[in-house]
Amino acid sequence: MSKIVAILGRPNVGKSTFFNRLVGERRAIVDDVSGVTRDRHYGVSEWIGKEFVVVDTGGYVANSSDYFETEIRKQVEIAIAEADLLLFMVDVTVGVTDEDESFARVLRKSSKPVLMVANKVDNFDRAVDAAVFYKLGFKELFTVSSMSGSGTGELLDRVMELLPSEEETPEAEELPKFAILGRPNVGKSTLLNVLIGEERNIVSPIPGTTRDTIHTHYNKFGKEFLLIDTAGLRKKGKVTDNIEFYSVMRAIKAMEEADVTILVIDAKDGMESQDTNIFALAEKRHKGIVILVNKWDLIEKDGKTMEAFQKVIDEKIAPFTDVPVLYVSALEKTRIFKAVEIALEVYENRKKRIPTHELNETMLKIIEGYPPPSVKGKFLKIKYVTQVQSKTPGFAFFCNHPQYIRESYKRFLENKLRENFDFKGVPLSLFFRKK
Repeated sequence: MSKIVAILGRPNVGKSTFFNRLVGERRAIVDDVSGVTRDRHYGVSEWIGKEFVVVDTGGYVANSSDYFETEIRKQVEIAIAEADLLLFMVDVTVGVTDEDESFARVLRKSSKPVLMVANKVDNFDRAVDAAVFYKLGFKELFTVSSMSGSGTGELLDRVMELLPSEEETPEAEELPKFAILGRPNVGKSTLLNVLIGEERNIVSPIPGTTRDTIHTHYNKFGKEFLLIDTAGLRKKGKVTDNIEFYSVMRAIKAMEEADVTILVIDAKDGMESQDTNIFALAEKRHKGIVILVNKWDLIEKDGKTMEAFQKVIDEKIAPFTDVPVLYVSALEKTRIFKAVEIALEVYENRKKRIPTHELNETMLKIIEGYPPPSVKGKFLKIKYVTQVQSKTPGFAFFCNHPQYIRESYKRFLENKLRENFDFKGVPLSLFFRKK
């Protein structure tokens, strides 16, 4: 089930600073000038062992004729429609503004749960001043400081209560779910139509033809699974200029539901920034990944074309490069059914469990031959390894000083796990614990 939290509000209230704190990275540009955030930022946040997707939006300015503010306003409206929970951020140092009141009216029309977040509250007096925001009509008000992080824990506790939990959506024995992701007009619907053998989806060279996420049951040639085709644009005139943003929002929701993400890129354009963003999000969400380079029939080729293309993709998705990449043509039906076979293999890899004795026989021998480098005069010894109980592959390494295991050595161990046990297309989680 999707778990998407959108941070909303007028310009310059600290939304991007708060986003950076939640995802633990300086992903969004932060500046005192209003309107800095124009492109949307997506990241994964974790609290008490649970993860959710965070969307940072631009500042909402009602009734503005400025081109960028108009586009931001449309994208904010899309975020409201697609998110599961809305954080309405205001600035306690300024108080209630006309823009806050205008935006509050917009949020009250939404059926989504809204938490009001008064930012820049870093002392007792400001905490008292924050009470004025109750006049905006929302029941729950939290005071935080994006800069120092104070108040964030209480807010996130409430966020966790409001988001759907894993226990509410138990997984029965279900069919594998494959989400077809990609930028508008890369051939996602054509691919789906070829697979199911009928014109189920409207196919057009106009970006945004697909209006909603579509689930299709595939049951042919002894293979059965669900295909999820992601949307480019909903039937709302006000979002016609925001196809790219809407496509990403729908892709995130489809990804949350899927076991394997089939990322379709256009061979003519190559792997663009939006593709790498979706790839990174799928990796962080521990989804299986298959990359399809579509429209390969339109590329002039020589003996080194594919090798050069693969090198560029590897550079953009590094360090997680153990991902199947297929060069296909949905229109010509080239290697399409091979893509299905590979996606099913990745699905099985994601469920794979390695017996503990087999893990130790293999990995401890490798570790003995190439032990972790000593740190601060301390010799590091890994004594035992086991696969943890989780829905996706994770491995616990027990050692004497887990805090000193370097990132490069973690990558070495991951590579050895992949070499010996075939987890192609599946992100791995490695944990180091005190023995």
